[in-house]
Amino acid sequence: MTLDRHLPARRGAQHSDSEPDGVLDGLSRTALGRATGSAEIPGNAVELQFDGPATFEAWIDAISSARSFVHFENYILRDDRVGRRFRDALVAKAREGVTVRVLYDWVGCWATPRRYWKPFREAGVQVRAFNRPSIKDPYGVFQRDHRKLVAVDGCVAFVGGFCIGAAWAGDRDNPPWRDTGVAIRGPAATVAATAFERIWDEIGPIASAPTRCEPELAGGETSLWIMEGEPGRTRVMRTLALIASHARHRLWITDPYFVAPRLVSEALAAAARDGVDVRVLLPANNNWPLVGSLSRTGYRFLLGAGVRIFEWNGPMIHAKTSVADGVWSRVGSSNLNSYSLLGNWEIDVGVWDESFAGQLEGLFVADLASSVEIVLPKVGSSVVPVGDEKALRAPKRTSLEPEGGLSSRLESLMERGGAGSIGLTHLVRAGSTFGWALAGRRTLGREDRTVLGTVSAVVLATSVFAAFFPRVVGWGSAAILGWLGVVTGVRALLHRRHARIESVSHPEDES
Repeated sequence: MTLDRHLPARRGAQHSDSEPDGVLDGLSRTALGRATGSAEIPGNAVELQFDGPATFEAWIDAISSARSFVHFENYILRDDRVGRRFRDALVAKAREGVTVRVLYDWVGCWATPRRYWKPFREAGVQVRAFNRPSIKDPYGVFQRDHRKLVAVDGCVAFVGGFCIGAAWAGDRDNPPWRDTGVAIRGPAATVAATAFERIWDEIGPIASAPTRCEPELAGGETSLWIMEGEPGRTRVMRTLALIASHARHRLWITDPYFVAPRLVSEALAAAARDGVDVRVLLPANNNWPLVGSLSRTGYRFLLGAGVRIFEWNGPMIHAKTSVADGVWSRVGSSNLNSYSLLGNWEIDVGVWDESFAGQLEGLFVADLASSVEIVLPKVGSSVVPVGDEKALRAPKRTSLEPEGGLSSRLESLMERGGAGSIGLTHLVRAGSTFGWALAGRRTLGREDRTVLGTVSAVVLATSVFAAFFPRVVGWGSAAILGWLGVVTGVRALLHRRHARIESVSHPEDES
């Protein structure tokens, strides 16, 4: 499903810095390279993946055809029918003599039992867990390997948001989560394999580099950029801001955990105020209700700037994509929140290809047919829908009516998320109302009174416990603070020593 008949006239996919496209006006390959942290990689074939069962079949087929190596990296591997099927496929290749390396995140797989990993090691699969908790590095727990990458023989690679679990495959009673990925064939697949090896070598002994597939054996005509997210880097965030500043017609984003940093929200708002059709598609029923509630706190600013926000009504939409002006696309593992963009290891693919972007836009429009649009009160539909107008008229609009000033609610939307989510939602709301309540600057509604009453009860219970057991509270706090002080002090001394060594080795850096 594509939107080609609705798109403005465009030049071909091949262009140069001196001859920009009519869309994304003035955007150059040099600027993209600086923002993404990646050189342009031409000569690839790409395929959009959006169905869990079909995607997993493609991954299994690629693993089964491996001759040299399989690099398998994922934030989550679950011990269920899907996880065991992938384990069996990887174990079978290792027994054939193929080099198989599996990298998983310790936090993402905290619920995966130890027995799941035993067959890997028995078959000779190299398995590493990323960033196990360590008393030497207590802050390492906040930096995770959130990437989803499969690289086979340097010829084919898969990147996206799909984790390894039954939720992404679905069953007779439960539809699969909606996710998106991209299959890559060509030289970019080799770059993706190298990205795996880079992080693999950071957490253990350096591995010998496997042989590479000859580029001419697989490829196409599409240019890609491989964006490797690292703690402290802002490659995806910079790229999105760059794309938003150059978009002329539309910028459509799908994200499951959208708590946008200020740079992102201002870039989207500025584009919308300038007449760009900016749309953000999010899950109505988030598997992390707290994140869903935090996401909704940013709706009003974006809606006020003209950004259109939709909530998908399926079980969960987990895709992390953006598409601009029908030529540029991003698919990967990065969520648009500070934790993902600034603290995690991520991997995303930027694609400059009209056909691929058209497919991604068509997928976005199809998702809108199962979504609800959120609007500010008393605002008509002033934005003319682009694309499949019948699909875009289908969603009902839910008004963002204020209830008690800043503690606004999205009608029943704030109550979604399943059993057990109401308490989390209320606590998020309490953060925006607590100060106002203490200052007595507005009247509290029934909901706010309930939330603040609950917070008060918890605070009072804690104070009573501290009054009766001051030694427990005091010694516990002292132990935690002492541990943090020792760890941070040791790290400061080690870094100081390292800095001295560096200054001796490179005295010119002192100038």
